[in-house]
Amino acid sequence: MAAEVVMRVWRGDSSGGAFAEYRLPAQEGEVVLDVVHRIQATQAGDLACRWNCKAGKCGSCSAEINGTPRLMCMTRMDQLPEGPVTVAPMRTFPIIRDLVTDVSFNFEVAKQVPPFAPPPRPEGGYRMAQVDIERGQEFCKCIECFMCQDVCHVIRDHEENKAHYAGPRFFIRFAELEMHPLDTNDRRELLRQREGLGLCNITKCCTEVCPEHIKITDNAIIPLKERVVDAAYDPVAWLGRTILRRRKASPNEAAAHGR
Repeated sequence: MAAEVVMRVWRGDSSGGAFAEYRLPAQEGEVVLDVVHRIQATQAGDLACRWNCKAGKCGSCSAEINGTPRLMCMTRMDQLPEGPVTVAPMRTFPIIRDLVTDVSFNFEVAKQVPPFAPPPRPEGGYRMAQVDIERGQEFCKCIECFMCQDVCHVIRDHEENKAHYAGPRFFIRFAELEMHPLDTNDRRELLRQREGLGLCNITKCCTEVCPEHIKITDNAIIPLKERVVDAAYDPVAWLGRTILRRRKASPNEAAAHGR
């Protein structure tokens, strides 16, 4: 282990900034968040960063470490390449100060997701197959670190898309609801017309950075795309709805259902 660690930490605010270099004695067993805390304690008491649990479960300490979005509390210093370690804020979101970004965009999107809408409880309770329950359990592991949102180029490279693109974090929320055997809402047209599902070109960059190893693309986004395409363009599905006199819920109906 090297005797010294060199950290290049981004310092600044919404008006601009630059990387500042800090040198500290190396300590065995540290993660990046430990080093940032030592910088705060010894060299830069005004360095701003978010953290809470330090156990990889709150998602607060997301940052771009050597250019890759990671949790600072789960990134071991001894597993990083030799040389200076760069720590920068998530690029997709507006910078508040130093490593702290404004992720409120995500909370606004969360308000647009229609809630779980089960049918009236029957006598004797609900009955579901275990396999149907297990499909959505994976999506419940999300810790809302928003690193998948950070790497998604649809919003990372195109600020204008934020107004009509939910992003991978919320596509798994939609998938969790749509796949639940008791949910009665139909969010397919809402996903197609307002939430921008069609803009995703399944590069899997979101899956690659997920600290909970959720298969966002394969298990959520692609199945959602299949459901939306079937509902919008499949002639057999159209014929079935016509014969049974059923129709798809409009975006407004889906948004209002269950509220």
